[in-house]
Amino acid sequence: MTLYRKLLEREKQGNPIRVGVIGAGQMGFGMVSQISQIPGMNVAGISDINLDAAKRAAAAYNSNKQVKENIVVSSDFKEIIHSDAVEVIVDATGVPEVGAKISLETLIAKKHLVLLNVEVDITVGPLMKKLYDSAGLVYTGSDGDEPAATAELYEFAKSMGMEVLVAGKGKNNKLRVTANPDTAKEEAAQKKMSAHMLAAFQDGTKTMAEMNLLSNAIGFIPDVVGMHGISGNLDSVVKDLDIKENGGILNNYGVVEYVDGLAPGVFVIVKGQNEGVIHEMNYLMKKGDQDHHILYRPYHLASLETPITIAKAVLFHDHAIAPLGAPISETVAVSKKDIKEGERLDGIGGFCVRGVLETHVDMSKENHIPIGLISGNVVAKRDIKAGTFLSTDDVELDESTTVWKLRKLQDETFASSTNREKTPLLINI
Repeated sequence: MTLYRKLLEREKQGNPIRVGVIGAGQMGFGMVSQISQIPGMNVAGISDINLDAAKRAAAAYNSNKQVKENIVVSSDFKEIIHSDAVEVIVDATGVPEVGAKISLETLIAKKHLVLLNVEVDITVGPLMKKLYDSAGLVYTGSDGDEPAATAELYEFAKSMGMEVLVAGKGKNNKLRVTANPDTAKEEAAQKKMSAHMLAAFQDGTKTMAEMNLLSNAIGFIPDVVGMHGISGNLDSVVKDLDIKENGGILNNYGVVEYVDGLAPGVFVIVKGQNEGVIHEMNYLMKKGDQDHHILYRPYHLASLETPITIAKAVLFHDHAIAPLGAPISETVAVSKKDIKEGERLDGIGGFCVRGVLETHVDMSKENHIPIGLISGNVVAKRDIKAGTFLSTDDVELDESTTVWKLRKLQDETFASSTNREKTPLLINI
């Protein structure tokens, strides 16, 4: 039975999926509005630190419903998570520390978790996925976000037996590595979004985080630190995102990438693996005789698609995107400006740091800091020049934060796993 038919069945039974939403900003509000139009699914609880924002989202939801819902509204997310009226939680906060607390609390409450919070997923997602699996619960990123939309294309191609060479997204904003809430304020107001969120889009952090999540989910890595980030169109990208010996810019295949010019779409570049498939691809794609082709989805509907993931989790115990296991890539903190000794650093979308993608191996070797750990009271130990990849020699992290504690546990968990794999089993008989 299809997802939609399952939802219709839940509607007919008077047993809708009961959703709790944490975060009533742009993404949360849009998702709540969309759920109001979906059969077999109701919003049962909304939380935001700005209680008025939660109330507005609840009112907007009920304004679109013939039968009004008695929605639990609170500034305390724990009230929503532990409410008997709620069976699945959506984190739409976008804040690593808040996301870490929500992830842990939702696990304790024994409920599925859907993330519109890429920032926490790239920081402690591998650990949380492991814990949720152990509890028989679903931990998942969201359909409609670029990582899941790209992963869907990847799965589509792989399920047909194709070789996927590159997977990625178009960048929605011109890269401005020094963007901050002040420089983004005017445009953010026009777009009715948070200035911090827009700054994180503009300075590249969001793109790096999204491709980080994709990397952890499909096993591809960035070809170079920060990816190449070329400009192009559907035709030029196929040629440019090829290995150097074929006239392209890549050192290797099996990489994640972003392109200026393909927004708001996502893509994979594929290769037919035998003569018959290559011939058929050339015939069907109408691009002449070529070895590689791009499969492109020209849109992603962000939070409007999140209800699909909610339904997958509850009805099919399935996910949209999740880490394969141990971290494969990391989004590490790079200073946006000169920082003075003793200065407190703000986090994602702020004035001090932006995120850059690199492999987990490189992060570990260079002792770089995941940007999600720039949270709480993080203070510079010494003067730091703009453009510095931060290490623990540069800053004192806040070890009291939940995200730091979970990250420490994640590092220990997967380090132990790696050691067990490398250690031979000795049995005395």
